[in-house]
Formats: sequence, C-alpha cells, structure tokens
Amino acid sequence: MTRRVLHALILAVAGMAAAGSIRAGFPVDAAPVARAADPASASDLRIIGMRRLTEAQYRNSIADIFGTDIRVSGRFEPIVRPAHELIASGARAASISPAGLEQFDAMARQIAAQVFDPARRAQFVTCPAGAGEALTAGCIRPTLDRLGRLLFRRPLTPDESAFYASLAERTVPTGASLEKGLELALASMLVSPHFLYVVERAEPDPAALGRLSLDDYSRAARLSYTLWNTTPNAALLDAAAAGRLRDPALLRSTAERMVASPRFENGVRAFFADMLLFERFDELAKDPVVFPYFNQAIAQALPEQMLRTITDHLVTRDGDYRDLFTTRRTWMNRPLGALYQVPVSRSQGWVPYEFPEGSDRAGLLGQAGFLAMYSHSGRSSPTLRGRAVRELLMCQPVPNPPGNVNFTAVQDTTNRAMPTARIRLTAHNTDPVCSGCHAITDPIGLTLERFDGIGSLRAVENGAPIDATGSMDGTVFEGAAGLGRALAASRDTTTCVASRALEYAIGKPVEDATRIDGLTDRFSAQNFRIRQLFLDVVTMPEAYAVQPVPLSGPAARTRRR
Repeated sequence: MTRRVLHALILAVAGMAAAGSIRAGFPVDAAPVARAADPASASDLRIIGMRRLTEAQYRNSIADIFGTDIRVSGRFEPIVRPAHELIASGARAASISPAGLEQFDAMARQIAAQVFDPARRAQFVTCPAGAGEALTAGCIRPTLDRLGRLLFRRPLTPDESAFYASLAERTVPTGASLEKGLELALASMLVSPHFLYVVERAEPDPAALGRLSLDDYSRAARLSYTLWNTTPNAALLDAAAAGRLRDPALLRSTAERMVASPRFENGVRAFFADMLLFERFDELAKDPVVFPYFNQAIAQALPEQMLRTITDHLVTRDGDYRDLFTTRRTWMNRPLGALYQVPVSRSQGWVPYEFPEGSDRAGLLGQAGFLAMYSHSGRSSPTLRGRAVRELLMCQPVPNPPGNVNFTAVQDTTNRAMPTARIRLTAHNTDPVCSGCHAITDPIGLTLERFDGIGSLRAVENGAPIDATGSMDGTVFEGAAGLGRALAASRDTTTCVASRALEYAIGKPVEDATRIDGLTDRFSAQNFRIRQLFLDVVTMPEAYAVQPVPLSGPAARTRRR
C-alpha cells in the first residue's frame, strides 16, 4: 500500500472514530454510534449494518452531489454475489482490499480536484454572509458541513465537523492554499466508510418493546438507493431531519412521489440488472468460427435492449409484470437489427420495434440477450437456459452437477447420429445421477432451441428439424411464446419478483414465507404493477424493523461465524 493511500485510510478511520462509530470490542452489527441530530441520545443509536456502494451507486452519487460533468475514473472491485442471492445482499459482507482502497483514493483525489477547480469552486463553497467571493478560513467549515451531509447521508457530528475543518486548516501553515486544504478534506471524506458504505443505524422502536427500528437518515438512504439507485437528495434529508419518514402516512406520500418520478426508472434498471445477473454480460464471449457475425457492438447492445424492454413495459407503460414474458414490444438498434434480421430505420440510437403476431420472439426469453448469456461459447444450452428460468425468474435453486459428469456426448455438436440438443441430452436424462436436475431444467430449455448460441432464429440443427415442445410443472407448451405464457400464469414467477424486491431493499433474503405471500397477494391485487410493488416494499413497517443481535452468547457467536 502506498504512503498516501495509507494516510487516506488513517484519515478515514480517524474520521469514523471521531464520530463514535468504531468501538473496540463491538461487532459492527451492534456498535453504539453518536447520533448526528441529537448527540445526547448516542447510547440509543447502533450501527446494525453496512452495505458497500456498487459502482453504479458510487457514480450516481457523485453525479448527483457534484454534477454530471465530474469525471470518475478508476477500477471498482466487484461485489461478490452470494449463491442464489442478489448483489444487494452481497454488499453487506463486501470488504475493500488495499488495492481497492488505492483505487478509491485515486478517484477521491481526482474528484476533489475537479470540485474545487477555479471553474467550479464557486458552486460548492459556502461562506458566511458578507464574506463576498473571496475564500477565507470562515468558509471551510460551512463548506465541508454542507458537502459532508450529502456524502455521509446525514449531518456531520460536531467531532466530525471539527476533524475535517481542522484537516483543511492544517494545510495552510505548510504553504498550501485554502483550496488545497478543502481538496484534502473532501478527498478524505470520499474514502471514509461513511461514504463508501451505506451505514445503517437503528434505535429502540417505541411501537415494539425490545426491537429496533432504522433511524431517520437510514430510512432516507434505504428509500433513495432502493427507488432511485442513488444517494438521498437535500429534500429527502430534510424530510429525515424533520422526522417525516417515521410517520406512515408521510413516509408513503414521500415514496409515492419517488416512484412517480422519472428517476424511478434508474431504480428499476438497477434492480433487474441485479436480479437477472447482468454482470455476466461482462464475460460474454462467443466462438468467432461458429458465430462470425457476433461482435462487440452486438454484445454491448444486448443488456440495453433487455433493460429498455423492461422499463418501457413496466415503468413507461405501467404494464402488468406477467406480460413481460409475452410482450412482442421491444427496442432495436442497427447492430441488433442484423442479428434479428429486421430493418432498423435509424443508423444511430434506439427505435421501438414490435415482432409480428405469432412470432416466437415473445417476451424476455425470446430476446437474444437472455439466449446468448445462457449458452456456451459455441452452442446453445437447454440446461443453462432452463436453469436460469428456474433460478432467476422462479427463485427455485438448482443443484450444481456432480464433478465427474461426462459431457462428451452433449458437447459433440457435429455428431450426425445425434444432430439435435434434445437427442444429445438423452444420455443425461437417463442417468440416475443427472436425471433429477435435468428433469426440471431441460424440458424448459428445450423450448428455446429454435434459437442458437447467440440468439439467432433457426429451424434446424445439423439439418434435422428442431422439436421445441416442452413442459414445466405439468404444463405442456411449445417454443418461447409457450414458455412465456406458462411463466406468466405461474404464481412462482410473481412470488419470486416480490421476494427479490424485498431482498433488494433490505439487503438480505427474507425467509418468512407468510410475509412474502402477503406481499405477493398485494402485488396481485394491484394488477402486478412494479410501482405498486416497490411502494409496498419501502412502506412496510417490517422493512425498517431490526432484530437486535446480542453481543455475547450462542446467538452472537453464530452471527459472527
């Protein structure tokens, strides 16, 4: 670790310690912390969780606080996705390596230099009345207090305010300007755990003896990152300061305004990118010999087409979630036009497109993005596709294959004796070791075999006609359109998205089946509208309730393991 990065880390930890957030001997899930608005109640407020910002949340937060013209350059360490969970859940356990901290430090210094560049400085500096345009020592604390409130998503504590102001002021005797002092203090804030993590705090819930509930500023952060995928703005922080997010009626009216905002689309995009494992697009590669027309332009367009289809149907049109699996509406650009073999009138950008009646390109599962992502580099894969449907869209985990499985027959796509995937998979379907899992994946994935490994339409494989019939949980159908109708009719599909929405908001899976069933029933009663689902999620009292974790004893030891 370089000296400057170590220095930044020391400053960050010192700033956190100044706030009372780190106490020796306390696990982070139960550490007392000073309350910004009311230091006298410090003993009542506890840190109950920390969730690392994703790259998108970091970039969105910087853009919202400082402006979209601020450049953010650097490498972000990925957050590890727990098995069968969301990245939003993995963020709770995500650490930052020394190399990752060095990247954050470099980004922080670049951002701070841009913020206090002479061309921008005036819009960020706050000075006492009558100070004029000249930057004086009296401007330091008001400037840092205002920016710190936005960065930390709560007011700075008196100790934090003094610490960062002192850090800026100490540079002046060394010959540096006040601007450089502000840069150093801001860079230190940007590598603080209070910025890089959403630090959630809770206090005793007056409505439930022995339970905790998120404090006002933690509620504001949860609302904003869930619905808009970015930091709380000044208005939301003001609502938190006034205690309006604790009143159920005022909380709901605030959430209603947020889901009605155009910014809700950003939240929906982030949620479905997490739910559908869009990080896999970063590793998407196809064999250029088998698929010579697959290129980088197509690879980059695939996830965007899926997200545009999702947000157009669910947000712009306020459509029924179930119809996402049957709709023929989508968006197209010139590179994808070649893949789908459809005309695209515009050479740049996206245009709406609707597949003809009777097309097998119905819903998300008929889109090349899903089909290419769940295929191998040189061939399609009914098993991968069927497993993706079970796990991502129905929340039904499928076990991994045994380590000694022989894939030779399945991989031999040139064997004329077994020309189609359906025939080649027969070996696994008849093997007792493999048949259990293949029985729940392959009948689904085989209905998508009219599409090859990059999602192009085909009628035959190796000269043999493709049989696209299949079944799911006793329902028999044919093709992607039939599978889409079966998914739309399944309660498992809507229960899955409801449970994922709640997991996304609170940062951990919910095992309470009764609660999930109730949320799904309300989703159904509201005609499966995604706005209503997220509105219900962020206004549920249970979404802000916290079960306290003991500091000692068997439960605490289990928790720490």
